[in-house]
Amino acid sequence: MLLFQNKILEMIATGVSLDVTVERLCLELELLLPGVACSVLRVEDNGTLYPLAAPSLPEKLSKEIDGLMIGPNVGSCGSAAYLGEAVVVTDIDNDPRWAAFREHVLPHGFKACWSVPIFNAEGVVFGTFALYFRQRRMPRAREKQLVSASIHLCAIALEGHYRVLERERRASIDALTQLPNRSGFDAALSRLSCEKPGSWALLVVDVDNLKMINDTFGHQAGDELLQRVAERIRTSVLPDHAFRLGGDEFAVILQEAGAVADLSGTASHILDAVGVVTSCSGHMIQPRATIGGAALSPGDQDAETVHRHADFALYHAKETGRGGFVRYWPGIGTAIKRRIEVIQDVDVALDEGRIEAYYQPVVRIDTGEIVGMEALCRLRRPGGNIVSAGSFHQATTDVDVAAKLTEGMLALVAADVRTWLECGIPFQHVGINISSADFHSGTLYERIKTAFGRENVPLKHVVLEVTESVYLGQNEPVVAQEIKALRAHGLRIALDDFGTGFASLTHLLTVPVDIIKIDRSFVSQLRLADRGMAIIEGLLNIARKLDIKVIAEGIETEGQAELLQEIGCALGQGYLYSAAVPRESATALLLEHAQQIAGAKPAPIFGMPKRTVAGQDREDHSLKVKKGLRAVS
Repeated sequence: MLLFQNKILEMIATGVSLDVTVERLCLELELLLPGVACSVLRVEDNGTLYPLAAPSLPEKLSKEIDGLMIGPNVGSCGSAAYLGEAVVVTDIDNDPRWAAFREHVLPHGFKACWSVPIFNAEGVVFGTFALYFRQRRMPRAREKQLVSASIHLCAIALEGHYRVLERERRASIDALTQLPNRSGFDAALSRLSCEKPGSWALLVVDVDNLKMINDTFGHQAGDELLQRVAERIRTSVLPDHAFRLGGDEFAVILQEAGAVADLSGTASHILDAVGVVTSCSGHMIQPRATIGGAALSPGDQDAETVHRHADFALYHAKETGRGGFVRYWPGIGTAIKRRIEVIQDVDVALDEGRIEAYYQPVVRIDTGEIVGMEALCRLRRPGGNIVSAGSFHQATTDVDVAAKLTEGMLALVAADVRTWLECGIPFQHVGINISSADFHSGTLYERIKTAFGRENVPLKHVVLEVTESVYLGQNEPVVAQEIKALRAHGLRIALDDFGTGFASLTHLLTVPVDIIKIDRSFVSQLRLADRGMAIIEGLLNIARKLDIKVIAEGIETEGQAELLQEIGCALGQGYLYSAAVPRESATALLLEHAQQIAGAKPAPIFGMPKRTVAGQDREDHSLKVKKGLRAVS
């Protein structure tokens, strides 16, 4: 054996090429082990296999293996490389790991195979060494001894080879994260088999808010964050492989059966690993990511189709709920197409001036006086029909269109408020709905200040309305930080649709707001001595102690208004008083019913009504509603 070792070491020392050196090693070993065939494979960083030497094995087997992705069921060598441990297959004919390859070896008399991984100095598998037997059996002691020496020689030869090829290898490695780059990913993807649906899956991971982190803390902090995220993704998906595709985007090729079967669980595991707070350039940052995924499915013609599906899912995830996971489904392309069409429709409407502001009054329930307006976005179709914001809400998920839409609404509302003030109307406030995309612009306050400053309208007349889903539903710290900053500038914040499932009163302690708008779903179910009554009454008591005003939305009947007033709800909004109306109608409502805040008996902007025990006030209220506001609307 010493002579054998010296021959190979001399070849390595004199710079003989890797393939020639390893071929000689196999031939020398086969002389020492008659009837046994040897093979040596190289394993790339991206998980692909390349034959180096197999002098006594059928050429078709080497061609089949060339460029194949390692995995738990890729023969003996692919499995050994994937698992990082020796794999003994004593019966190739009946072992599932050999299902795709047995036809290439059984006719040549090989019935068993023992493969051992070859590790580099860092403990990473970068090759395999295998013995093929013509009997169904385990390896023997002498064979183990010779293979142990051969593995050592192969490791030396491979290390030398990789040092020579380091410059070329860098072309497929991302310098910042040391993960395989897009080139390495493309190569690995192209080698995946698409014959068995469900055998592998792809996750595409997008790091959220990287630009904001770069702008806020500097690019060094952003780079450190990417390094942390890359390492967390890499370790959380082992033994599968992660890649950096560029910028803030990563990919993971999953082949481990459990990970593929539970794609949602695997994605959650990655998100949990990524989301741990970390220090980057002295700043404590909590990384967040969004993931789209797809598994190889029946009908997928190639791996690129799966990649495209995963991209679709990621796109959908980023637009509908950052920080989560979306799995591709067949209709997702249609949903994305519909969203793009809606975005285009709104973009054209903005350019053509077909976006309009409608207004719904906010009233004092006890008197029917208008204390404010909520501005609601409407789109006028080319034919003249008016459609509500709900039909084009998807457009607000596009950052550019959302910014233009908000810009347009701010300009319209500011001009209308200026008109009302010049009419001498004792106008108090207007609520303007703000989308999630607006909070990520970083310029929201300046845009509001500019729009209302242009019309010389003080910002005391502005209330920003934020839905629960934007407020905390996506678990975005950016929104919370922006809300605090806006309130610090003196702007008031109203939490819209309260009670629909995301926010809770505990959140109000850390992210305070000025107004809560109880969702119409609570108001519509109001009954005397009902649980809904108790919930709203409890909310009113808590809100009063927190100095938060409450508006009940969706009031449609006098009975609902009476019950709300009875439990101390001062303010309401709904069809009982008026639907959303255009500026001219809103002006008429204000001229007739705006609360007179300057006079003998001024009322605060959100003053609580005087509680009574007599029924006279209810009667008066009903009369005012019937004869007053509803008649005008």
